[in-house]
Amino acid sequence: MCVFSIVSKLMMLRLLSSLLFVAFASGCGRPSYQPSARVVNGEDAVPYSWPWQVSLQYKKDGTFHHTCGGSLIAPDWVMTAGHCISSSLTYRVVLGEYNRAEDEGPEQVIPINAGDLFVHPLWNPNCVACGNDIALIKLSRSAQLGDAVQLACLPPSGDILPNGVPCYISGWGRLYTGGPLPDKLQQALLPVVDYEHCSKMDWWGSSVKKSMVCAGGDTLSGCNGDSGGPLNCPAADGSWQVHGVTSFVSAFGCNTIKKPTVFTRVSAFRDWIEEVMSSH
Repeated sequence: MCVFSIVSKLMMLRLLSSLLFVAFASGCGRPSYQPSARVVNGEDAVPYSWPWQVSLQYKKDGTFHHTCGGSLIAPDWVMTAGHCISSSLTYRVVLGEYNRAEDEGPEQVIPINAGDLFVHPLWNPNCVACGNDIALIKLSRSAQLGDAVQLACLPPSGDILPNGVPCYISGWGRLYTGGPLPDKLQQALLPVVDYEHCSKMDWWGSSVKKSMVCAGGDTLSGCNGDSGGPLNCPAADGSWQVHGVTSFVSAFGCNTIKKPTVFTRVSAFRDWIEEVMSSH
């Protein structure tokens, strides 16, 4: 049986909707264009409603291709997943992106220097379930902030979300297992699954660690191409915080019962994030 009943989903939607009424003029985690609060099996996001979302792209045969998502956490810094980074590739970051098939105007394309990729030192590419799947990218020039490009808020160090908090995944990942990459930014409501549930043997068992966050686990999930992107969660003051970096899904498919999307828990890595940013 799924952990979340229809009633609990409705309660989460009411909570999310009430938080969306709280408006602030400035600051991180407060989009100029409010996200939709509908519960659906993935949908086109409201344009620029996740303005810290970035497209991380790599160069192949002279052309750049989307590979992962990321979050703009400072004018010069993007947070993504460790497994998204290879020292042998050339990258760029696109900010203010919505429809990848069109040049809509707000896009900012920023090259990345090879020496400005910082993968967590304990990340092991041969063991994604070991954790530490997080990386920082220093931009070669500062982002220009505005309605379409804003900074993400990060949660306090050690902060852990309770079961059922209504968070959103966003990204340009595949629409279904083996499916196409969408042109328009997608979002899906993924309720948090706490460690007690997610670590049960018929869920993720020992593959999930306390430095991770699980969310979803039924018909809603992340998929290939969403990696590195944010898990956007509402805060009590009406802002959004990026609590997770999209890490992995089940090998049996993106939408697998009792196999929620697993994210690196950002609050477990605040010290490392601050140390890297301050020293570079």
